[in-house]
Amino acid sequence: MKKLLLASTSTLFGENYLDYLLEELVFFFNDINRITFIPYARPGGISHTDYTKIVATAFAKINKEVIGLHTYENPQEGITTAEALFCGGGNTFLLVQQLYKLNILDSIKRKAENGTPYMGTSAGSNIAGINMQTTNDMPIVYPPSFKTMHLVNFNINAHYLDPNPNSTHNGETRETRIKEFHCFNKIPVIGLREGSFILVNDTDIKVKGDLSVRVFEAGKLPYETKKINF
Repeated sequence: MKKLLLASTSTLFGENYLDYLLEELVFFFNDINRITFIPYARPGGISHTDYTKIVATAFAKINKEVIGLHTYENPQEGITTAEALFCGGGNTFLLVQQLYKLNILDSIKRKAENGTPYMGTSAGSNIAGINMQTTNDMPIVYPPSFKTMHLVNFNINAHYLDPNPNSTHNGETRETRIKEFHCFNKIPVIGLREGSFILVNDTDIKVKGDLSVRVFEAGKLPYETKKINF
């Protein structure tokens, strides 16, 4: 039975890391003492150690211990022995490259499919989808494949932004980019706005937070929902 929490972001504007999610995380990690953190997305180039310290500080507020996966000599052991997994945000290309390099992407997938709680924010949520081809990130490195974990039957576009009718920006909107994706792919895409997150309990998928998600399906008009049925 899968148990997933997939958030658009770790930090809302003006708040501390994970503050807006802490109440939910008390329930999500109810029976968990130690969370294994996957730091490889490295937002802003932060070190694995410094990134893990930020996460540990946040989880200490709800009395949870955090250990960084990078501290294991054998990352496979870290995944195998994990009570729960949290994959943080940053650059999705870098994250996926590192997971393939360490040969642990499939291990994380199997662990999550077998019921170990998996939480992702931003890039960590993107990799729960079928592939990473709807990320907003720059391709700063080249992963061997764009295929990710397929824990859900759709892709996620984290940090989704609605078009601003008053903007003077003439570049492509997120909706335009997703339409381009659907010229070549049939995979549904969930536009996940800041402050919203997806909870998966086996086949039950719910959207939580103040905002709905925007759903994009090939050949259909986008629509809003708080209940995903894929």
